[in-house]
Amino acid sequence: MSDLSIEVETGRGSMAEARPHLDAALQEQFPGGMLRRTWDGDVLQLNGPGATGSIVYEDGRLVGRATLKPPASLMRPVIEQKIGTAMKKAAG
Repeated sequence: MSDLSIEVETGRGSMAEARPHLDAALQEQFPGGMLRRTWDGDVLQLNGPGATGSIVYEDGRLVGRATLKPPASLMRPVIEQKIGTAMKKAAG
């Protein structure tokens, strides 16, 4: 098992501002439904094969946290890169 944490500064003033950009960027990075996304208020819940996580807005940053188990833990560098890229793109 592996824990993952990514923080990205954003100029967006709230999760409501970042939400459409985050949805689009994650869809671009994870086409085909491998990563399921659901919104719980201003918290984006993420689930995939062996992975659970969330992305929140905290003090001008998008903060992503996830727990990875096999098979996701075996692909940690790829997952970290794709989530990080999506968060940076959504941050504006």
